[in-house]
Amino acid sequence: MKLPAGPRTPQSLRMLRSIFYPSETLEAYAQAYGDMFTLGSPSGSPMVVCSNPKCIQKIFSNPGQFDSGGGNLLLRFLLGNQSLILLDGDRHQQQRQLLTPPFHGERMRAYGELIWEITEQVIAQWKLDQPFVIRMPMQAITLQVILRAVFGLAEGERFERLKLLLTELLESISSPLSASLLFFPLLRQDLGAWSPWGRFLRLKQQVTKLLYAEIRERREQLDSSRTDILSLLLSARDEDGQPMSDEELHDELMTLLVAGHETTASALSWALYWVFTQPEVRNKLRQELDTLGNENNPAAIAQLPYLNAVCQETLRLYPIAMFAFPRIVKTPLAWEEYEFEPGIWLVPCIYLLHQRPDIYPEPKQFKPERFLERQFSPFEYLPFGGSNRRCIGLAFAQFEMKLVLAAIAQQYEMAIANQRPIRPVRRGLTLAPPANLKMVVTHQRQQVQNLTTVS
Repeated sequence: MKLPAGPRTPQSLRMLRSIFYPSETLEAYAQAYGDMFTLGSPSGSPMVVCSNPKCIQKIFSNPGQFDSGGGNLLLRFLLGNQSLILLDGDRHQQQRQLLTPPFHGERMRAYGELIWEITEQVIAQWKLDQPFVIRMPMQAITLQVILRAVFGLAEGERFERLKLLLTELLESISSPLSASLLFFPLLRQDLGAWSPWGRFLRLKQQVTKLLYAEIRERREQLDSSRTDILSLLLSARDEDGQPMSDEELHDELMTLLVAGHETTASALSWALYWVFTQPEVRNKLRQELDTLGNENNPAAIAQLPYLNAVCQETLRLYPIAMFAFPRIVKTPLAWEEYEFEPGIWLVPCIYLLHQRPDIYPEPKQFKPERFLERQFSPFEYLPFGGSNRRCIGLAFAQFEMKLVLAAIAQQYEMAIANQRPIRPVRRGLTLAPPANLKMVVTHQRQQVQNLTTVS
């Protein structure tokens, strides 16, 4: 069996380096070993990291040759055993079919007014010339959107408790230091409420209690007129006519809540950083938004080509997920001179793929125009993963990004408050702007516009 070369340093040292310097570590490996290199996986099997689009195409085009859920067991303590992310085979496909409809078509577009309304409420609190950490309002927007879209909750004690507890839960594993809990099992020691792992477990227990209470109440008071995602899942049936169990509902809700707002908040923070540090980008975006006049509506905003290109380039340059989900080989597979036996992990590297100069000339430059000049294949551009493991919420996330960015760019002039060089940092399992990235509103551009819908 021949595998690509890779670093020989101890795995614990490699992991520490990747925790504290995620993008720099990947770029150093690519420079040393090329577009395929071998590391150790959490299971102890070899893990081949790949940023070759032809190899990624081979992987994505043959989903039946791989398992993937088993490569995500790192997330089990956060999401639960029944999370879509941890499932494989028929079980994965069944759950995916149940979860996909709310994130597409008319049901998704119906959330447009909700996204706009929440955005307006949050940004109306901004004050001129007072720097603030940009992630905080972006997270406030995306958390409220996902809570209201998933649960249909807009107020009340449970809504407020979930907002608070989810924020605290994810903050508890957000810094590079606390993220070490995810990668080093020996650190997961419950030494009481004040220990890092003990605090995480107690927060998770409180969130779980709230979710199960909401599930029980909603089962007892089924309302067919509700369009939130929990209501749709409660009424969903598999091919045998069976509903989802409470555990399945809890784990899928937890997956949607965790994956559905942290990631979008990071992407929006990056988008605002690029728009307001690149005058040419900001001006082009404003010119396009101004063509809508006062007749803004979600569908029209979502179709704006330059706005779409800005969002795409944001997700290209610093993708929130550095890797697509691992594929664990089930049957022997060959690629060029390499041979992959069952049990080997193949991991497409989104970050390195998006940094390839042969696909993206001047890859470190923020150039939305590249997405207007050509189309990239799903093996060249994959911020949401690919094949049968592609993120089910990608359309929802892109829609939300466009509306929030449009609302802010129309109304405010902003600047970076701290002019230090910005580099991506680890936030849990994702790549994010640094926690201290501050922006400031320099002036309000125009009166708040009301969002109108197409009649």
